[in-house]
Amino acid sequence: MNLDHVFVCGDPALDFAATLRARRSARFEMFVTPDRLNAWYVESGIVDAVSPGREADVEQARTVREAVYRLVTARRLGEEFDGAALTVVNNAARKSPPVPQLTPAGRWTQATPEEALSMVARHAIELLSGPDVPLLKECGNPECTRTYIDRSRGMRRQWCGMESCGNRIKAAAYRARKKTEL
Repeated sequence: MNLDHVFVCGDPALDFAATLRARRSARFEMFVTPDRLNAWYVESGIVDAVSPGREADVEQARTVREAVYRLVTARRLGEEFDGAALTVVNNAARKSPPVPQLTPAGRWTQATPEEALSMVARHAIELLSGPDVPLLKECGNPECTRTYIDRSRGMRRQWCGMESCGNRIKAAAYRARKKTEL
């Protein structure tokens, strides 16, 4: 399985929730070490740098991630929010966020893992209380459990991303058609 972080969902909170891949089958964990978690925070663009983390930061991030996933799924399906998940996300959002600094090179945001996680929780709150809720969709690949924001014309997008899922599904469908034509 590819260990590269992927950002195809249209919102950092959705990409964060997608770091546990293939939830219904193989379940592949992306946050295996504090370094991998911190790499996600930086690669996502939430912060520019993160102070070294501990295993407890990974556990906390996974807890918040699962709460975000439950809330996103409930919102997408038009169901009530889970109270425990709400508490987890709101408590994470209450922590101080990182403070951006102006440098000669531009904006620079250094964070602790807790501050970076607070930013993710705040993104989740903005997303789930905002205008993009009707645009939330789950990827059409049965193996994929990513939720993304469908901003395509006519809301016809079927995959979280063409590179990650769309090409794979289309190639499999093509091979199946060719097989039946023989």
